[in-house]
Amino acid sequence: MEPWQLHEWFADYIDAANRHDLNAIRGLVHAEVRRAHRPAGVEAWIADLDDLFHAFPDWRWRIIQVVAEDDRIAALVRGSGTHAGVWEGIAPTRRHVNVAEFAVYTLTAGLVTAFSGSEPFELRAQLTESRV
Repeated sequence: MEPWQLHEWFADYIDAANRHDLNAIRGLVHAEVRRAHRPAGVEAWIADLDDLFHAFPDWRWRIIQVVAEDDRIAALVRGSGTHAGVWEGIAPTRRHVNVAEFAVYTLTAGLVTAFSGSEPFELRAQLTESRV
């Protein structure tokens, strides 16, 4: 894919994610996708997003910067939403969170085949920090 096609692909991916359209996302991810520090496979990818969307029903990403080269996309995004359900064992706090995320996607034939990205440390911190 050309760099402009990778940029368009990523915009389509974020659009599907912001609609919480798991079927559309499934169509953009290879069945055997490899993910750093996470279980492999599209079903694990979808399960993680489903957990996020149930815990944060208003979750949205905003694209900050995208760099596309060869078969890779490097993206900086901001994710935000209101914690209204259990996420990774953390009971709902009703807090609105806003976090920076960085990820690298490797694509083959328009499907994500490998993913590496920032871990949700900041998200956990915003949900568990005590407020004065």
